[in-house]
Amino acid sequence: MKTNVTEIFGENVFDDATMRERLPKETYRELRKTIIQGLPLNRKIANAVAHAMKVWAIEKGATHYTHWFQPMNGITAEKHDSFINPDGPGKVIMSFEGKELIKGEPDASSFPNGGLRTTFEARGYTAWDPTSNAFIKEGVLCIPTAFCSYTGHALDKKTPLLRSMDAITKQALRIVHLFGNDDVHKINTTVGAEQEYFLIDKEYYSQRRDLKYTGRTLFGAMCPKGQEMEDHYFGTIQPRVKAFMDELNVELWKLGIMAKTQHNECAPGQFEIAPIFTTTNLATDQNQLTMEIIQRLAKKHGMVALLHEKPFEYVNGSGKHNNWSLSTDTGINLFEPGDTPYENLQFLVFLAAIVKAVDDHQDLLRLSVATAGNDHRLGADEAPPAILSIFTGEDLAAVIEAIIKDEDYDSKDKAFMNIGSDVLPNLPIDATDRNRTSPFAFTGNKFEFRMPGSSQSIAGINMILNTTIADALEQFANYLEGADDFDSAVHKLLQNTFKKHSRIIFNGNGYSDEWVEEAKRRGLLNLPSAVDALPYMKAEENIQLFEHAHVLTREEAVSRYEILMEEYVKLLNIEACTMVSITRKEILPAVMKYQKELTDSALAKMQLLGKDAGIYEVEILKKGQALLDQAYLASEKLSEAKDVLKQFDTIEDKANYVKETIVPLMDELRVPCDELEVITATTAWPFPTYGKLLYGL
Repeated sequence: MKTNVTEIFGENVFDDATMRERLPKETYRELRKTIIQGLPLNRKIANAVAHAMKVWAIEKGATHYTHWFQPMNGITAEKHDSFINPDGPGKVIMSFEGKELIKGEPDASSFPNGGLRTTFEARGYTAWDPTSNAFIKEGVLCIPTAFCSYTGHALDKKTPLLRSMDAITKQALRIVHLFGNDDVHKINTTVGAEQEYFLIDKEYYSQRRDLKYTGRTLFGAMCPKGQEMEDHYFGTIQPRVKAFMDELNVELWKLGIMAKTQHNECAPGQFEIAPIFTTTNLATDQNQLTMEIIQRLAKKHGMVALLHEKPFEYVNGSGKHNNWSLSTDTGINLFEPGDTPYENLQFLVFLAAIVKAVDDHQDLLRLSVATAGNDHRLGADEAPPAILSIFTGEDLAAVIEAIIKDEDYDSKDKAFMNIGSDVLPNLPIDATDRNRTSPFAFTGNKFEFRMPGSSQSIAGINMILNTTIADALEQFANYLEGADDFDSAVHKLLQNTFKKHSRIIFNGNGYSDEWVEEAKRRGLLNLPSAVDALPYMKAEENIQLFEHAHVLTREEAVSRYEILMEEYVKLLNIEACTMVSITRKEILPAVMKYQKELTDSALAKMQLLGKDAGIYEVEILKKGQALLDQAYLASEKLSEAKDVLKQFDTIEDKANYVKETIVPLMDELRVPCDELEVITATTAWPFPTYGKLLYGL
């Protein structure tokens, strides 16, 4: 059946066009003013919007509504309430009022809060975010909201994100106004999040307890073929996967999500979907929806989608490339070279702000992507290292070098942007290739932050991006606003900034061992583990940064540190428990049963053919027994170690113990178990192997 995309696009979204059509003109104008200016919504307007939203939702078949929010567990939450209300004995009416639209009250006690709430303090509030459109999902009207505690602390990922968007808008406006762009009243951070994921057969998934409990394979020997031939990347999409993708696109388009690109990724069974850019809070909501719908529709098609950063050893894991930019309400991308000297000079100022922000705040950007899952991926030959750096491309790097040295820059083979100042070099147009090894790469009119893991919410990532860049822009604006000679001040600002922070610029191979040594010589941070990175969240200078920008209070910043550290400990404890259980209950019994078969076979051959018969069985028995003993002892060590974890009081001690003791013991246990798989008959192995999982579609 053919799909008319233009007809279905956004049909399940209560978007601007729908509001304009269904709301009285004056109500619509007041609502738009509220959204644009960030003003409180009065009760009269709220009632009118709620009524129109209810009528529209009921026409779409909805019977319930929910305040859809994003708590600190990384996924979305919803509590469904029906539209029905009593209307006399045995009668009901369908109603939805402004007060129900504006505010909800879900239980706040069981969501991660980092010590901001105690278990017996249950009250929390959801507040409608009118800048993000309501939508229909599976017959329920979903109203995007912020989520806070009774005391007013943010308990979600959206509230700080919205605050950070305000912070960067405020500071970026100061810069563009200095360049004479007085018609600009708002600046939006825009994001396009490329989402990678794996698909495996549902039947095989159901037989793997490690996948069900942790989202990744804790055991598994590599099959004869992985991604060595590079034949899966951009290859022909299999019919079964294509059918899934077709339905996925339709569902996303109905929700107003501009799904644009889909393709096979590097590893077998790995895929990617990417949308067109949109405002950051919308992009965040839409990425959460995309992940949810990918997982739901995969099951419908007899598959399971894996969003873990590293579901399989030996092949690439999955990332989420966060393409970030700044755009004015007049339609100008601030990282797009312009037509006038001032526009291009303005571009260099914003570029310098990025360079400064990434260098000054390496710790925050690193911790924004710090998770137990991403520890498996960062620094491998598939993802950027855990060291922050910026890729500019050789020509732009040469321009920066010329600015530092006050020298002319010339390249006969390039087209140039006119800077319009004798002291600044011409700037080459579109002079950057892409560097897939760079954590933070300039790609023409945006920056691609390649470090985030595939299962992460992009809310926290962009909250930190916005805050750190707002900090650099504020310092720039403070300096330039007080300058007597603006052009000379800009030149001095650019020269000093690039001179001080150029160490963060690296255009080479980020996968190489040489870069690790070079980064160390440059004084760049190398934080390989989440446990190394996360404590920077409560560093005093970072708390002061968040407080100054009005993005996080001290309590909120510290609570996020506690939540993320606790999540790290809990996830790896679950993995350790799962490994011990699978080893004891599945792997060891299965191998012992197989050894019994080998023993019977060897004895039968010896009786029939003599004592020298059964060499194969005997050799496999010897190897198997040695590995069995090794696996058993390793499982005992891991079991004892995870029991010791309970003895630690502080989250820091627990996390460090997990990193330094539990994780190495998990690796130690996996080795003999995977070797046992190699010498055990496929029919005897207790769960599907990598061959079936990766090529089972």
